[in-house]
Amino acid sequence: MSIDQVTSKSLNMKLYNLKKFVGGWVVGNFYPSIIKTKDFEFGVKHYMSGQKDDIHKHIQAQEITIIVSGVFRFNGKKVRKDDVILLDKDVVSKFECLEEGSIACVKTPSVVGDKHIIKKS
Repeated sequence: MSIDQVTSKSLNMKLYNLKKFVGGWVVGNFYPSIIKTKDFEFGVKHYMSGQKDDIHKHIQAQEITIIVSGVFRFNGKKVRKDDVILLDKDVVSKFECLEEGSIACVKTPSVVGDKHIIKKS
């Protein structure tokens, strides 16, 4: 397709705001979701220095976390931009933001209720 063949319909995109989604999660088997699927979840989350997540684990899902910006402590290890963390099923997640930043997460599969809190932050 040449640029001359592009129609207004083919340029019609949908625009969303991350703040309208629960915890930055935009894809998965939940509402609201841009794409509802049981196959995986995707989210982008922003943290301020000192913020912590509840200590938790997933029994049915694996989770991949990509550090987009900032510095975090993840299960006792300092991680920063471009680090990628894989948490297998039943691996505990203990997470703290050391310097303001953002992460991107993928969980597979998307199972409602699979976040098992061990300790509230």
